[in-house]
Amino acid sequence: MSHQARKRFSQNFLHDQGVISRIVRAINPRTGQNLLEIGPGQGAITRPLLQACGRLQVVELDRDLIEPLRQGCAGLGELIIHSADALKFDFAPLGRDQPLRLVGNLPYNISTPLLFHLLEQSNYISNYIRDMHFMLQKEVVQRMAAEPGGKDYGRLTVMLQARCRVSHLFDIGPAAFTPAPKVDSSLVRLAPYAQPPYPIADFGAFARLVSAAFSQRRKTLRNCLKGLLDEAQIRAAGVDPSARAETLDIGQFAQLAQLSARAEDPADQHPAPTVPDSTLR
Repeated sequence: MSHQARKRFSQNFLHDQGVISRIVRAINPRTGQNLLEIGPGQGAITRPLLQACGRLQVVELDRDLIEPLRQGCAGLGELIIHSADALKFDFAPLGRDQPLRLVGNLPYNISTPLLFHLLEQSNYISNYIRDMHFMLQKEVVQRMAAEPGGKDYGRLTVMLQARCRVSHLFDIGPAAFTPAPKVDSSLVRLAPYAQPPYPIADFGAFARLVSAAFSQRRKTLRNCLKGLLDEAQIRAAGVDPSARAETLDIGQFAQLAQLSARAEDPADQHPAPTVPDSTLR
């Protein structure tokens, strides 16, 4: 397929056959599984996935890629193409009868918003997703898999690890793509928990609490959580009010969120603070 990569779609097409084979082995597709690829592009991963499982759904935004993709996959199996923006696409119904296995070489500019979009489509993501294998910017994967206490640990880390087991599988150099990006990539596996390991009854309250906690990374929890919890409530969760958000583990955030949900005023007298997009980091 001949197609000029478009900057507005942040397109970087995978071409290294060794990397492609390694990715497909990590995914381990099987006949009868409900696979869906986000952003198939020129079909580098699409074709081997379709051959392995016999049926594959894809979501592609660039309409100019759809017909070449259809032609390139002819005879390999049943390819179902959704011409849509993944950030606006409703994935949940497609996984209602059988949970989805999601795959994608995600454009760097939509990777974090897309992950949150997937989380927000269902309280229990395991209801419609079995697992996810994504190629992302290496720095994003480092944040996703980070441990408490480091600079990579943030809102993205907590929100994902509260619902999924995150595994950084391997790194991929720029030369594996055309055009070559200016950063390294990584393949990550996210496996949603059938039963989340932390008691989070209200994911909305959890999300608000985590967003507020990381809204000003240099400030302590007593300052960041004003309007949600006071010092006594923070201590009641077994957390030091003078601590910073990056030092807390997921369980401590769950405890704080549980208290926050109880303390929320139905009249919304103390609305959660507005959090800028930068806190996604």
